[in-house]
Amino acid sequence: MAKILVPYYSAYGHIYEMAKAVAKGAEEVEGTEVKLVKIPEFDAVKEAMSSQDAYVSAQEEQGQVAEATHDDLKWADGIAWGVPTRYGSMPAQMKQFLDSAGGLWANGELEGKATSIFTSTGSVHGGQETTVITSLIPMLHFGMIFVGLPYGENPEQLTTDGIGGSPYGASTISGPDGSALPDERDITMAKRLGARLAKVAHKLNQ
Repeated sequence: MAKILVPYYSAYGHIYEMAKAVAKGAEEVEGTEVKLVKIPEFDAVKEAMSSQDAYVSAQEEQGQVAEATHDDLKWADGIAWGVPTRYGSMPAQMKQFLDSAGGLWANGELEGKATSIFTSTGSVHGGQETTVITSLIPMLHFGMIFVGLPYGENPEQLTTDGIGGSPYGASTISGPDGSALPDERDITMAKRLGARLAKVAHKLNQ
């Protein structure tokens, strides 16, 4: 068995849709148990965004998803992080969750675990690659083993038509007004990322 955790933060639902696809891809690998959890929202953000219908609707849709805990991280053999971009790096909600896991770092409890990162931006050049790369830095400090999406298995990444996805990880483009949900190609890449992470986690468990 391999246990895959998919912790994500999603204000408007784009990363949530990608997270579900990553989880589904991992579940399709035989002998894999998957848990989907969300990074806790800040109370100040809930209050500030309470007048935005799109935010409120997205949060209500995610209401049944349990909040991530440090015990979830210890439980997992592999972790796929859903990280939307904030100016080319992870949002403060995700950073605070990782910063609060110093005890896991000190005890080496995440060392040797497989990890992947998927993201969402408002535009093609809105930070898809930098968000994954900068988010990888704390994962390396935790001692995790990064799993991306190689070109050989994902030739679609060689196209020029704006598909979300790169050797760094799966991704989607929400558009400047946030109205574009992940399309079929983005979902496919997310499923592949989940499956690849699960396969690597299985091998590391052998």
